[in-house]
Amino acid sequence: MIFTIILFIVLGALIKYGKMYFLIAGYNTMSSEKKANYNIEGIATVFRNAMFGMAFIMLVGIGISYGLENPKLKEYFFFGALIIGIPYLLLVSNSNKFKLKK
Repeated sequence: MIFTIILFIVLGALIKYGKMYFLIAGYNTMSSEKKANYNIEGIATVFRNAMFGMAFIMLVGIGISYGLENPKLKEYFFFGALIIGIPYLLLVSNSNKFKLKK
């Protein structure tokens, strides 16, 4: 699970700060004309926030799991983070909020 936490943090940072937008599925296959219609900085911020948020929830789960000496709790936090984070990421990043009005 630590690997997943580190992976989410690294991916979130690479997309937002490293401007590696090709990691965003669908965006990398768009034509230049279509890419110009989207606020990619806003979408990258959503990706960063979602990835960091999921990593944070997992990290809290590990801490609570060790604190309460219940190893099963970290699994609940892991899947909870994914169940909350992935739909959030998909819904917000695909909303019309990031389409530029021309």
